[in-house]
Amino acid sequence: MKILQNKFKILLISYIFLSFNSYAQKTIIKGIIKDAQTKEAVPFVSVFFDGTQLGTVSDINGAYTLQTSANYTKLKFNFVGYNVLYKTIEPGKTQEINVFLEPSKQQLKEVTVSSKRKRDGYRNKDNPAVELIRNVIAHRDENKLGATATTSYQEYEKITFSISNFSDDFKKKNFFKDYQFMFQQQDSNQLGGKNILPIYISEQISDHYLKKNPEENKTIIVAQKNVDFSKYVDNNGVKAGLNRMYQQIDIYQNNINVMTSQFLSPIANAAPTFYRYYITDTLKNESPQLIALNFEARNPNDLLFDGTLYVTLDGRYAIKKAQLALGKHVNINFVRSLNIDLTFEKDSAHHYYLTKSKLDANFGVFKGKGIGLTGQRVVSFKDYKFNQAIPDSIFTGLKTETLADATQKSNDFWAQNRLDSLKKGQAEIYHNVDTLQTIPSFRRKAEIASVIATGYKSYKYFEIGPIENFNSFNNVEGYRLRFGGRTTPNFNKKLYFENYTAYGFKDDQWKYYFSGAYSLNHQSIYKFPQKYIKASFLRDTKIPGLDLLFHQENSFFLSFRRGVNDMLLYNDIYKIEYNDEFENHISYNLSFRKWTQNPDGGLVYQNYENNVLKNINQLSTSELDLKFRYAPHERFYQGKTERVAFFSPYPVYSFNYLQGISGIFNGQYNYQKFNLSIDKAFQLSQLGFTYVTLDGGYINGKAPFPLLTIHQGNQTYAYLYNSYNLMNFMEFVSDHYASLKIDHNFNGFFLNKIPLIKALKLRELVSFKAIYGGLRDENNPNLHPNLIQFPKYESGLSRTYTLNKGPYLEGSIGLGNILKVIRVDVVKRFTYLNNPEVSNLGIRLSINGDF
Repeated sequence: MKILQNKFKILLISYIFLSFNSYAQKTIIKGIIKDAQTKEAVPFVSVFFDGTQLGTVSDINGAYTLQTSANYTKLKFNFVGYNVLYKTIEPGKTQEINVFLEPSKQQLKEVTVSSKRKRDGYRNKDNPAVELIRNVIAHRDENKLGATATTSYQEYEKITFSISNFSDDFKKKNFFKDYQFMFQQQDSNQLGGKNILPIYISEQISDHYLKKNPEENKTIIVAQKNVDFSKYVDNNGVKAGLNRMYQQIDIYQNNINVMTSQFLSPIANAAPTFYRYYITDTLKNESPQLIALNFEARNPNDLLFDGTLYVTLDGRYAIKKAQLALGKHVNINFVRSLNIDLTFEKDSAHHYYLTKSKLDANFGVFKGKGIGLTGQRVVSFKDYKFNQAIPDSIFTGLKTETLADATQKSNDFWAQNRLDSLKKGQAEIYHNVDTLQTIPSFRRKAEIASVIATGYKSYKYFEIGPIENFNSFNNVEGYRLRFGGRTTPNFNKKLYFENYTAYGFKDDQWKYYFSGAYSLNHQSIYKFPQKYIKASFLRDTKIPGLDLLFHQENSFFLSFRRGVNDMLLYNDIYKIEYNDEFENHISYNLSFRKWTQNPDGGLVYQNYENNVLKNINQLSTSELDLKFRYAPHERFYQGKTERVAFFSPYPVYSFNYLQGISGIFNGQYNYQKFNLSIDKAFQLSQLGFTYVTLDGGYINGKAPFPLLTIHQGNQTYAYLYNSYNLMNFMEFVSDHYASLKIDHNFNGFFLNKIPLIKALKLRELVSFKAIYGGLRDENNPNLHPNLIQFPKYESGLSRTYTLNKGPYLEGSIGLGNILKVIRVDVVKRFTYLNNPEVSNLGIRLSINGDF
């Protein structure tokens, strides 16, 4: 399942600082540190108030900020390879101090005077910095959370985001005249610039329990709240998307997931191969003493960090503090900057545990200036308990459970239980967003944005759409118009109706659909978990074997097709179904369907009776269908017509059993269909990620080929993961098969290393698809003339074939991230090249918006 595809747009996030006036009576110093000779910025310089351990480290651009309420009068700038520099400051004032460091005459070979370090002088062998990091790696398992028999702690998470980088003039434009109360001001050097417009905040308090043997974990969400945009977006989906972007930062794991990508940790097993390390300082006044260890990516385009680790010298080689930043050349989209700060403390048993995790990000369409989005995720931890007995009952049930009253906590509860207090500006976001949604101009703009994003125009009791289906065309119906929609919960919270009407100008026929559903769990049938009964009737066309989502069946964008494309079924389908989902993401659907299909266009159903070829105008079946699905820990955004699942390392299992019944409602055939599929995504760190689908099916009983498995071809110009992109519609049919689909994205691993090309930030893609199947003799119309015969072209050549001669194979190589959203694949077909009207090579296009 692809991440963040098509129209899906998630709001991104930012943090709110106190206004300038809140810094009164404080000493605030900011500035840029540069090399005195090259005038280039120097990152990772230690900046301290002289005689103290209160300080910071300059970022990748050489910038630093310090503040204190104490009356210190001097700053100390220290970095290996440079002379120590002292600067006098004025207590109680805000001041800018830019400095130039003079290179020392005795420099370590591993460190040069420039932030662009000389590559030919660096090596891992006999490098004390590398020896230090290898000691950190060797002690990683004993220092990471969960190393003890049991661990428990409380966590407070706060996520905020804002529209940012407004100029004063832009802020005053007519578009924002009704929203001036939303704007907040901060120091212009802070993330997001001087003017920000906060639009989102979420908070959560949770209790966590871990057991080492057997390995178990449990999260209980005690309280949660967030601003409510549920009229326009899926609030739960937005939060799930944000949690996917801002996952828990665990530096002790080999890989760190940020912004849907997987970055190699600077203390991963393979880290010395991908990073360079430099010892820059020894903090002797700390207890225990610390070594400041700077690191940088060997290849600045790879998914790696730059930053500083503070390593304890007590024999445990634990991380006391970590600062990680994204370099400006990293192959990731829409992220202007990203900084992570991790702070650890030591308990009486010398366990180092994370007390605070802070992630700041600045987003924009372009890397430079301009309006963007800024986000912050701050997580605070307390009440760590190690090696204390945890009742087994804690670990029963779901791994993550939410208390029934979690969203009903009072303001007093939040004030008493937040581990990190809200700043004034942050506390106002809840009220401001509620006020914003009462303003008519905002409601109009939000509704327009919702129509563009979802394809539906909402009214109080009814919503019209999906708009992309209103116009389409094909060779049989000609130009086709469609109009429809569905009721909303405002119409009835338990009863839901959906319908559409369509008309084809070439076939001069009306089509329509009507359904009614009754919710059995007192919530919308489109909201997780779903539980409803539904009855429907459909009279419409369908390409045999093309199994697209409901809203894609007659999409305008998929109307453009290659080759001969004139086979169509006219269907009458009566259906009643029961659908049930559970919180653990197990679901099943039980349905009964009466299906009458009538071929048209180039599709003709014929069989031989007494050696005479006769047309069959209609095929009728009655089917009982059971679908089962298990998607452990699945997270998704619930759109109007589909769910957009976020990347998950857990497999998704689907099983389907269908029983054809003759003699009931004119059903003509008895047969059984069995199908099992497994979808699994793999993240491979620096090598990218892979999607794999294993699928197999078997049909028992004698049935005509339209009721067997018609493998999903693709005669559009779009690259479709679930289809065979150089297979024609209805080209192959089987009654038993096994298939494999592999799609791998290298995330620029190779192209990032090619001069000039790496600046384009392209990403390499490869795919492979195979089906091994066949048709038993009893279902083969070539051996049984009384069965419905395979359709033929006007030339007399067959359109449909079996896979009895071997597997169908195709593969592709492609480039992704073209203009950040376009994927182009060159697809090669390897087998059955002599079938008529087929292509052995093709170019396919898809749109994939991702970081």
